[in-house]
Amino acid sequence: MREPALILVVDDQPANIDVLQMRLESQGYDIATAENGHEALARIAELQPDLVLLDVMMPGIDGLEVCRRVRADPGQPYMPIVMVTAKADRNDIVAGLDAGADDYLTKPVDQTELMARVRSMLRIKMLQDKVRAQADALAEMNSGLEAKVAEQVAEIGRMGELRRFLAPQVADLLLAGGDLSALQSHRREIVVVCCDLRGFTAFAEAAGPEEVMQVLSEYYATIGETANRFEATLDGFAGDGAILFFNDPQPVPDAAARALRMAEAMRGQVLARAEGWRREGYALGFGMGISQGEATLGRVGFDGRHDYTAIGTVVNLASRLCGDARDGEILMTLDVAQACAEIARTSPPEDRHFKGFSRALPVCNLLSISAGTG
Repeated sequence: MREPALILVVDDQPANIDVLQMRLESQGYDIATAENGHEALARIAELQPDLVLLDVMMPGIDGLEVCRRVRADPGQPYMPIVMVTAKADRNDIVAGLDAGADDYLTKPVDQTELMARVRSMLRIKMLQDKVRAQADALAEMNSGLEAKVAEQVAEIGRMGELRRFLAPQVADLLLAGGDLSALQSHRREIVVVCCDLRGFTAFAEAAGPEEVMQVLSEYYATIGETANRFEATLDGFAGDGAILFFNDPQPVPDAAARALRMAEAMRGQVLARAEGWRREGYALGFGMGISQGEATLGRVGFDGRHDYTAIGTVVNLASRLCGDARDGEILMTLDVAQACAEIARTSPPEDRHFKGFSRALPVCNLLSISAGTG
């Protein structure tokens, strides 16, 4: 992020722009302006600002549509967007957040609230830029991975080198003979486990980047170690979220039971971590979702960087279940609960509605699980 940060102020009323510009410049920020949606899109593409203060009600392209177009552009790096609305109506606020906005302010804008929101959003931008830089460095480091493996595999231990970058199951397939056919697109029934931290967004806004990265490092270590122990395939991390699945690329006969045992172990370990975080003043919890069904799996990416991932309704449903879970809950579809009835005690099924699904689905919460291996 630039120093000082560049903030784009968008409003069709010059007087409103003047007020915001004066207040922000008094705090040392660089300011750019736009008076309509078309000009805002052009300035965002040109300047790549660190933060956008975006008026909702504008003629032509309104602020909601500007926000949607920015978020739909895969070439745009992350930039926080704060909607500025003359209405405090809840529906307008929800519409702004659904369009991709990160926060909102109501007019007339309070000076103290304005500066607090700006500082909060710029902290998030700084963290995002740091993560992006780390990802770029990792992508650059990985660009020559195949050549390095071919040259050094006999000297430094092929398995250990690949396991640093790939899920162990995918590494095993590659190292068994270098046949990449198993990584091509295919369909298979899998069990998907999604998990994330409760209260992470609020924590990330309030905490410094060092604290956020420390919590994420501890969290990732816990998730990764448990996933390896139960031989789950880790699709990847996204912020505080993780997606794991069973029965691919290597089939397993007890995918649902293994997923539940892993989820129970992971819940205990992460919640134990959360106790330590709470003693440090971080109010974080943990929730999980589990579903079973067919998915499309395979290698995706571009030259120099590929990931092995699962795509489909089963993944979306596990994510929705995770999002609906309260702190400490492990929500699962009824078929997963029935497949594991001999080892798992669950709550009675409860019909719930999820975004993207046309009908209510029966959902169970994992209460306890019998002792077993793994």
